Amino acid sequence: MSLNFNNTLVIGISATALFDLSDSDALFKKEYKHNPDTAIATYRKYMLENEHTPLKEGIGYPLVKALLSLNRYQQENETPLVEVVIMSRNSPDTGLRVLNTIRSFGLDITRSAFTAGESSADYLEAFNVNLFLTTDEDDAQKVIDNGVCASAILCTPPKYKCDIPEGQVRIAFDGDAVLFDESSELVYKEKGMDAFHKNEDSEQDTPMKEGPFASFLKQLAKLQERLPMKVEYSPVRIAIVTARNSPSEMRVIKTLRHWGVYVDEAFFLGGIEKSKILKAFKAHIFFDDQDMHLKRSSLVVPSGKVLYPSNSKMHKHK
Repeated sequence: MSLNFNNTLVIGISATALFDLSDSDALFKKEYKHNPDTAIATYRKYMLENEHTPLKEGIGYPLVKALLSLNRYQQENETPLVEVVIMSRNSPDTGLRVLNTIRSFGLDITRSAFTAGESSADYLEAFNVNLFLTTDEDDAQKVIDNGVCASAILCTPPKYKCDIPEGQVRIAFDGDAVLFDESSELVYKEKGMDAFHKNEDSEQDTPMKEGPFASFLKQLAKLQERLPMKVEYSPVRIAIVTARNSPSEMRVIKTLRHWGVYVDEAFFLGGIEKSKILKAFKAHIFFDDQDMHLKRSSLVVPSGKVLYPSNSKMHKHK
């Protein structure tokens, strides 16, 4: 029987984003550098010898655990509120350690894809994935270019551990080139701040076009609608943390209203450092497109880099 997951938030996450596979990855890279012909065999031997040793939590683990906990609100005979699919470049044989770790942590993950070195990005559409989290830049770029779903590369784990309220999921987004398309950002890059503010103020009643994470935000809104409490009391809290400030903030609020999306918190910082806000918000994850912001945000909260499409004009303005 084919299941309909149109109203289910589906997260695809690479094994290296969910768990800490740095030791085995380092072993493979070291062996490949000196003995390319034996690298796979050495890696396989290591994984088989350690398949009953649980892996440590990866940078995406707290978010996945918090999202899956929302299924406690699932009604009888309904599809889950949240599904997680593990995507791995391991073979099924070497991937057994990943599956054993999932069970040891008690994670309700029942779907997986093991592709033995091939890109797992090709299978996201088949699993109806709304968001793909990975540590592989090539996979993330492929997803963004094909427009399959939202995708981000997870940065290094933060040094600070947020004390997030129990039972909540907290997600923060940058605006331009993340939730919204890059056209407004290009006005700023090419014509300057004054032109940007003038454009956004005059166009405040014209909704911005969707960016790479708009579809994911809208799926979060569907998730909130399925929860039994009013959206104002939802355990899913969403924040916008953007460098915009007056008079460009009005267009953001009106665009979200046009999309029918409820956002709990919005911060229009006008150049103020984002990391302090994110630390106070206690985000499970923050999505941004610019390294200058991610460099600091990743020290205090898990952060994901949103890549520009390969044909984007933003590349020349990095």
